[in-house]
Amino acid sequence: MVQEEPTDERHPDPQVEQQIRDWIERGHYPDADAVIRQALQALKDREATKFLQARALILAGLNSGEGVELTEELMDEIERSSEERFQRGEEPAPHVCP
Repeated sequence: MVQEEPTDERHPDPQVEQQIRDWIERGHYPDADAVIRQALQALKDREATKFLQARALILAGLNSGEGVELTEELMDEIERSSEERFQRGEEPAPHVCP
């Protein structure tokens, strides 16, 4: 079996091309480059948001007081407590189950 050499040219699949054309035809963007720039900016913004959220959680953990060793007994207590909260219908904190 002969493998094709990869090329530097990349073309979106037909569905993506159609979505880009739709955005342009509706007047949301002047051309494909503008659509792609906006999509890349949205990805960059999403990654920055995820980074800031992770950073905030790490800082909250660091500032939450002295750490304790995660023993089997402590893990059992955490599981019991979680199950009790679940049985009462309490929602987990957003940082636990995003």
